[in-house]
Amino acid sequence: MILVIKNNISEEQFNHIIEKIKELGFTPHISRGVKKTIVGLIGEQAEKYEEIFESMEGVEHISEIEKPFKLASREFKEENTVIKINPQVEIGSKKVVVIAGPCAVESKEQFLSIAKEVKKYGADLLRGGIFKPRTSPYTFQGLGKDGLKILKEVKEELGIGIVSEAMNIEQVSILAEYADIIQIGARNVQNFDLLKEVGRAKKPVLLKRGMATTVKEWLMSAEYIMSEGNYNVILCERGIRTFEDSTRFTLDLNAIPVVKSLSHLPVIVDPSHGVGIRNFVPTMAKASVVAGADGLIIEVHHKPEEALSDGPQSIYPNQFAQLMDELKKLVEVIGRSI
Repeated sequence: MILVIKNNISEEQFNHIIEKIKELGFTPHISRGVKKTIVGLIGEQAEKYEEIFESMEGVEHISEIEKPFKLASREFKEENTVIKINPQVEIGSKKVVVIAGPCAVESKEQFLSIAKEVKKYGADLLRGGIFKPRTSPYTFQGLGKDGLKILKEVKEELGIGIVSEAMNIEQVSILAEYADIIQIGARNVQNFDLLKEVGRAKKPVLLKRGMATTVKEWLMSAEYIMSEGNYNVILCERGIRTFEDSTRFTLDLNAIPVVKSLSHLPVIVDPSHGVGIRNFVPTMAKASVVAGADGLIIEVHHKPEEALSDGPQSIYPNQFAQLMDELKKLVEVIGRSI
């Protein structure tokens, strides 16, 4: 249930509404839009208190959110959410944000070298995993806590924000000290305890879609994070599993306009995992932007043939440079910037 608040309401009246919501055992979720303010009353049997709020000063009207995902829905917030990562980077605005870097941090030398390259060519944020979920238990699992120092040093040296993945609850508080965005990978999209933990951490979250997750299920996962009070959720389409086996996954560009019609949250695309083949990544990156993506996350490696993780889908720095040049021309045509 959502309460639409009158524009001329006093601070005292507004606080009275919030206190009544808390008194009844619910958590108020506030959305202050350009045109109106909405307070979400989320919980079981909220509708039985409808008459109480209808009679309160300052409540314009009450309506139900029909979608199972309440806080992530357009009904809760009409305007697009813009998430400020640092003074230079906002995701969800007119600018298309580019996140780039290696799949995994392998060493200080490797990470710094690639970071310098992608920043030089225009990357806004740097990706680099230190905790790696791998299909095989025998492949490189990441540097773990030993990689935290590298994240910190490269971030401070280059002045660039970091995106890194948490695989379990214990890693959330650790990464929150070093990363600007905590990534939840495709395999953990329905790890509900982990989702609630990043919700409590209040750090921006990049939520990847699972390889067999529907759009509704994906948005319900976002709801878990938002229900804990963290509205800074960035959705990431990274390909789904279909019968087609000519690429690693099928990059579902349909999901971009579909999600944007249902939700106010920003959507970015990971073409690297989506196709899994280096030479196809730039094409799908450009297609993603035309489809309406608010950003891209791209794997770049200076020696992908020696990469300890996802070498075949990592593009070379010179390919990244060419892609950024092409994107600059493309975004002008669709009225955006990069």
